[in-house]
Amino acid sequence: MFSFLKKSTPDKISANVVEKPVLSWVERLKSGLARTGNQLTDLFSRGGKIDDDLYEELETILLTSDVGMDATQALLADLRRHVREHKLSEAAELKAGLAHCLLKLLKPLAVPLQADTHQPFVIMMVGVNGAGKTTSIGKLAKYLQSQGLSVLLAAGDTFRAAAREQLMTWGERNNVTVIAQQSGDAAAVIYDAVQAAQARKIDVVLADTAGRLTTQAHLMEEIKKVKRVITKALPAAPHEVLLVLDANTGQNALSQVKAFDQALGVTGLILTKLDGTAKGGVIAAIARAHPIPVRFIGVGEGLDDLRPFVAEEFIAALLGLPT
Repeated sequence: MFSFLKKSTPDKISANVVEKPVLSWVERLKSGLARTGNQLTDLFSRGGKIDDDLYEELETILLTSDVGMDATQALLADLRRHVREHKLSEAAELKAGLAHCLLKLLKPLAVPLQADTHQPFVIMMVGVNGAGKTTSIGKLAKYLQSQGLSVLLAAGDTFRAAAREQLMTWGERNNVTVIAQQSGDAAAVIYDAVQAAQARKIDVVLADTAGRLTTQAHLMEEIKKVKRVITKALPAAPHEVLLVLDANTGQNALSQVKAFDQALGVTGLILTKLDGTAKGGVIAAIARAHPIPVRFIGVGEGLDDLRPFVAEEFIAALLGLPT
């Protein structure tokens, strides 16, 4: 059921240089999710029988890993059914059972982004301040280029000069054009970018927007305006509204999903910062309470540290399954 990436090794190692092993994507993800993974590994490796105490400990781990009450209860109910149906009795057998139940929950979210259905294909990037939105745009540009698509960036976060400069830097690193203005509103910048993409026959426009708190109604109204202007510039656009979520914000990420989806009709999620302190369980909470496809997950700061979400890989990393 699960397929894993193999650890890559260098072809040659100099006699004078000891190279660090190159970690596979799953191994890097496993390292990022170690906080939760280690707890689960300890629980399942103790031995003994499956009993109420074991379920209670598992419930505590899931709740403290940001899975949330609703998803935790649903997972445990499904796991109990799985145990009865397969007549499991040993604690060690519960890990595979939990993997099976998690896969049923998370697999529907693993829907890859298809950015070649329109030209230009306009992606509107949204999220709260600090979620990693602008950085994710740079990484996403690199990924799309690797798929053979040309990319143009729109510096629509006109509230922060630093955001514009950051996007310009990402544009230079990826060798892509950035449409920006020293001043002006976000809608105008993105309108110009869509027009430029049409004239230059660019495949994908990545439109940055200002980070905003979902509790500030006037800011949410402004971002609705940005979306309306994109539609005026190109009917049917934006073709994708990607919400960037910081994996460390826990259940607050679920609140962001609900608020942004209500305002904008979110079509996909990017879960960032799964590289150290994240617990990882919020993805299960989203799958249960407000399922929206998770297009990408990120584990670091490098250009290649954003990958499409694959449920099997995520579960293998979370549960410490062999790779």
